[in-house]
Amino acid sequence: MSAFLAIIGRDLRLAARSGSEALTLVLFFVMVAAVVPFAIGPDPALLAKLAPGIVWIAAFLAMLLGLDRLFRDDDADGSLLLFRHAAIPLEAIVCGKMVAHWLLSALPLLIASPLLAILLAMDPDGWGRAALALLLGTPALTAFGVIGAAVTVSLKRGGLLAPVLILPLTLPVLIFGVAMAGTAEGSGAAALFLAAISLVSVAFCPFAAALALRVSGE
Repeated sequence: MSAFLAIIGRDLRLAARSGSEALTLVLFFVMVAAVVPFAIGPDPALLAKLAPGIVWIAAFLAMLLGLDRLFRDDDADGSLLLFRHAAIPLEAIVCGKMVAHWLLSALPLLIASPLLAILLAMDPDGWGRAALALLLGTPALTAFGVIGAAVTVSLKRGGLLAPVLILPLTLPVLIFGVAMAGTAEGSGAAALFLAAISLVSVAFCPFAAALALRVSGE
């Protein structure tokens, strides 16, 4: 457990040294919501109707920004080679990096979601459903992103290919996330589906990503 927590702490410290990654994600997340009213008009009713889809698209795009550095920096400085031969399983290391990535990419978006609710004219109930949907669905987005980053870690332009690979996997998350945030009717069933997708993806992600990392090192 101490080694697992050390992996999480290591990634958090590295991100804190750069200092700008979480701020960049939040700014991108908010800028998408700020630009949309200029594109579709300032009608509050229309904005409130489209708000769930806008929130999820912004969250998905923002979380893609940090994928390229998830394993690529470790591969460049030799840390990934050490991880493959570490005392703890590579799956545990991948799980720790996945938790750190969620804390660095998804948690800031949840904190910034009230600002989006104001920009998109969402009522308190709508914001509550959207925030809960993000809390339930972003672990799945993180897990799929980790798999995409692991598959493309040895490719020169892997940062461009990873979003293309994970987009089909994320479509159910986006569909149920929008359904849950959109209306109160049926939000319970959508929440159950979101939670199930996140649980399954988080459970299998470390094994799939570790396998991809082992193959890339051969």
